[in-house]
Amino acid sequence: MAVEFDFEPAAHRLAGVLAGIPGDGLEAPTPCADLSVAALLDHVNGLTRAFGEVARKTRETGSRPPRPDAANLPADWRERIDRQLKDLVEAWREPSAWEGMGEAGGVTLPAPVLARVALDELVLHGWDLARATGQSYDVPAEEAEICLALFASLPGQEDGPRPPDAAFGPPVPVPDDAPALDRLVARSGRNPSWTP
Repeated sequence: MAVEFDFEPAAHRLAGVLAGIPGDGLEAPTPCADLSVAALLDHVNGLTRAFGEVARKTRETGSRPPRPDAANLPADWRERIDRQLKDLVEAWREPSAWEGMGEAGGVTLPAPVLARVALDELVLHGWDLARATGQSYDVPAEEAEICLALFASLPGQEDGPRPPDAAFGPPVPVPDDAPALDRLVARSGRNPSWTP
């Protein structure tokens, strides 16, 4: 199967945001309800490792990820996540990564769908962390559109109320002609105007 897109731009952008997080900013709130910067970084640490394993077909199946917890964030989180981002990029450059099925977060999906989920995670959590720490964050429209298409393809992600255990909150209204990143952020239940 062909490689549909390269993770390098999104991974590089997220790594830049991580480098800009001040050491005293870990307790700051994020657009993710009830998650501090440190707790969200714990989640990013886990997901960057997991999606690299998904691509390499080495991910253990049958387990749900733990709830993000600031107490679990390793002291070397910057270096660790940076390494895992580089591994994720290289792993998804292999055509075999895009073949068959895979599991992440306790959900089994075709590998190309999981790749889009991984991209969505990098893009949205990059935005979350940038907003929480006062950094600028720009995403090419084409990349945001890949993520928007993911929402359209997944059951339970339609407009309107979502169940309490849904991965995302209900969409936030934005104009149809809003930038693609704003539409993505809003579709995921976040307010594009959010500030700490």
